Amino acid sequence: MMSDNTSTTGSCDAYNPRDYPAVAVTVDIVVFTIVNAELKVLLIQRGEPPFLGRWALPGGFIHPNEDLDTAARRELAEETGIHQAPGHLEQFGSYGSPERDPRMRVVTIGYWAIVPDLASPAAGTDAIHAELVAVSEIEGGRVRLAFDHETILADALDTARSRLESTTLAAAFCGPEFTISDLRRVYEAVWNTKLDAGNFQRKVTRSNGFIKPVNQRTSSGDRGGRPASLWTSGDAERLTPPLNMPNE
Repeated sequence: MMSDNTSTTGSCDAYNPRDYPAVAVTVDIVVFTIVNAELKVLLIQRGEPPFLGRWALPGGFIHPNEDLDTAARRELAEETGIHQAPGHLEQFGSYGSPERDPRMRVVTIGYWAIVPDLASPAAGTDAIHAELVAVSEIEGGRVRLAFDHETILADALDTARSRLESTTLAAAFCGPEFTISDLRRVYEAVWNTKLDAGNFQRKVTRSNGFIKPVNQRTSSGDRGGRPASLWTSGDAERLTPPLNMPNE
């Protein structure tokens, strides 16, 4: 029988953390927003080595007393000056290649976020500059990112595109009230494709709990046309049936 003064987890008196190689943990955040019907990502220009002056995702080392979600929100505010609560924040992957950071062994946790109507970012802490950059500029190779951030961004983009097929997260890119056209432009921006307006409207209005009418209309429709009906997010989290991204 175990004595009363013996810990069930065993004694840690002989444990020396210096016996093990040091590994740091960071968070990197892919923040998506849509500006003028174009998908953009929030980047910072690094103000410190390594990769001084290169574009990168906002992020940094976690503090010993905080969890990962808290670290992601803190780093986003410190490096970009953005204190706006994301419409969505989610872990999507981890990256631990031994060579990914030239300073030391660093494992990073990738987050992706949706922030509608994102305010103009302002650089802070170790960033020189913060800017919303078109995702197409990075996918086309015209903007290169530090570390393995191009891989992280590509994975986040794949995650976002997949989530829009099966969940109602597209509405998080919009304001509290939006038109069907606004919602369609979200899908077109994230999926980088054009969608048939009539077919899209039939699908989203028939998807249980995706959106619901607010019994109001815009003051004027697109290009001065008829006023459009306004909608808001429904209670569903998953799309039934799902929307499928058109084949390229």
